[in-house]
Amino acid sequence: MLTTPPTAAGRAYAQLRSEILDGVLPPGTPLFEVEQSERLGVSRTPVREALSRLVAEGLAEPSAKRGLVVTQVDDRDVRSLFELRSCLEAQAAQLAAVRGDPAVFAEFGDHFTRWRDLFRGPAVSDGQVSDYFALIRRFDEAVNEATDNSFLVDAMEALRTHVARLRRMAGHSQSRLEASASEHSLIARAISRRDAALSAHATHVHLNNSVEHFRQSWRPAETDATEGQRPTTATETPR
Repeated sequence: MLTTPPTAAGRAYAQLRSEILDGVLPPGTPLFEVEQSERLGVSRTPVREALSRLVAEGLAEPSAKRGLVVTQVDDRDVRSLFELRSCLEAQAAQLAAVRGDPAVFAEFGDHFTRWRDLFRGPAVSDGQVSDYFALIRRFDEAVNEATDNSFLVDAMEALRTHVARLRRMAGHSQSRLEASASEHSLIARAISRRDAALSAHATHVHLNNSVEHFRQSWRPAETDATEGQRPTTATETPR
């Protein structure tokens, strides 16, 4: 089956979005059409379309003095994000426990247990950390499929965009990675046992620990009064 190549607007959107989520374009960075079109090697029209998509996704916002800028993240945003995430992901875990394939989630439980043991050992590489987050992404996709609820999945996917950005801002510690793997293992095993109540409870525990780690590891970027200057970020630790 032939696939349609991405349009110039699609390529511009994908690159800008990736750079925002990875912290290459930190909060407060101006997104001038002319500058971005020259940097990305496309005309202004596709850049304008890409920026509109970023605004709709909540990754860019209008600024009185600088046009569009990468959105800031403050404590209220973090609180609101995790409040909504707790509701959606707990419900998804419960539905996955009722509707999902137990064997699939039992296998995920085994994978997360192995990662937990790995994180208890010597320092891991950035590549291993990336592999671990790829496993989480596959687990999220399995939960999405198991819910059999497209409206819930759409809401969670919109939310996960911002979760990925927060994770990048907070960085990681090996102790938190170990705890995360243990928490994911418990969620996966609860789903595999069709225990909806434990699936939801384990999800709440994981999210509570995640937000506490984030609050301890991250501080909002300080806005610089100089127009056009990028604010600093608290950490540049890779995901």
